[in-house]
Amino acid sequence: MKAFKLENEPKIATGFKTPENYFDDFSAKVLQQISEEKEVKVIPIYKRKKVLSLLAAAVVVIAMMIPIVNNYNNTSKELDEDTLETYLAYQSNLNQYDLIQNLDAKDIKKLSKNVAIEDETLEDILATNPNIEHLISE
Repeated sequence: MKAFKLENEPKIATGFKTPENYFDDFSAKVLQQISEEKEVKVIPIYKRKKVLSLLAAAVVVIAMMIPIVNNYNNTSKELDEDTLETYLAYQSNLNQYDLIQNLDAKDIKKLSKNVAIEDETLEDILATNPNIEHLISE
């Protein structure tokens, strides 16, 4: 590897130069600019009609978005009865014993309240069904 000698290489001149006598009175200029007090314009918010109208528009938009966001977050994750019944009806590997195993006492009470079969309907089913023995054994 070739040895690099910084002193022997030609030097490149920088492109930046300061004006003559720039730093002689620099501190005096800075102190003069600091000591000058500049008046700052303060514009009160109630005089700005655009700001008030934009603020009112933002409030209206937010107020209209509240029901949409609330409805979006509260969508029910539960299945409705028809969908569940259709799903269970078309599953061939599901039988009544699987359903019975997953029912609680509370669920059984709900089912007994909902089932109301009239005597005539029950007699018609038993009279027209040839497998009475099978129905009785279940």
